[in-house]
Amino acid sequence: MSAANETPRSDQPGKGILLTLCALLCFTGIDTCAKLLVETLPALEVVFFRYFGHFVIMAAIFLPLRGVSILHANQPKTQVLRAMCLMGSTLLNFLALQYLQLGVTSAIFFTIPLLVCALSVPMLGETVGPRRWAAIFVGLIGVIIIIRPGLGALHWAWLLSIGACIAASFYMILTRKLAGVDSTETSQFYVGFVSMIFMAPLAATVWVSPVGTLEIILCGVIGFLGWLGHQCLTVAHRFAPASLLSPFTYLQILSMVASGYIVFDNIPDIWVFVGAGIVIISGLYMWLRERQLGRAETALQRPPK
Repeated sequence: MSAANETPRSDQPGKGILLTLCALLCFTGIDTCAKLLVETLPALEVVFFRYFGHFVIMAAIFLPLRGVSILHANQPKTQVLRAMCLMGSTLLNFLALQYLQLGVTSAIFFTIPLLVCALSVPMLGETVGPRRWAAIFVGLIGVIIIIRPGLGALHWAWLLSIGACIAASFYMILTRKLAGVDSTETSQFYVGFVSMIFMAPLAATVWVSPVGTLEIILCGVIGFLGWLGHQCLTVAHRFAPASLLSPFTYLQILSMVASGYIVFDNIPDIWVFVGAGIVIISGLYMWLRERQLGRAETALQRPPK
């Protein structure tokens, strides 16, 4: 059975780029809210709020339109595994944000396209040539520069951020596997539903009731931004191809650094920018190679937070 019909695509690149930038701002907002919330609430609880909000909005919009049929997936096990990978990435990222600056975690996350390329060999049977393997290697050098700037002490929390990238990469691979199998709405619904159901009992074991107006607002906003960012990115790809939109995702480093400075008074070390530059160049080279080989549609797409 094929996926439900999608909204027809139209050639409006300007709208696609604008929506992509809006999505990146939403993703920056998610991490900013998370970093604020994990100062007083357990990370497990913050992850629950992120996916609870996502689920509530999806249910309010699509259950009246499609009913329980939205839960019908042609590959339900893969949908569940995909949702678990994204949930795991979110949890590890939120844990890392307790110790690392927004600019650092964002820069490390730019390795996802490189990891997806490497994982596509054993998981999708794709062929990766020597030049793209070289780009992956150079990108990893950039990560090493980011996580150990100068001669400073290596913080163990970078392992959490790397783990988040690996989980997100598996999410992207499974997204490729599900392309054309289930509708976008069904895939999004599974992400919110599965993650909320799994996180609820875990969050209950460490539950701390949010107090104060700001904390309560952030608990609601983080879920809304998760849904809105993903929705903007989905609609953006109906106006323009991923081969055009993907390079713009690297602009998120600007919003993440700006948010870190404005909200937390954090300024990344110069080596973070050096390492991020190396990772970005590697990723852009990977994108160019994918475009030459006709696979740019999934070259640099980032998962939602």
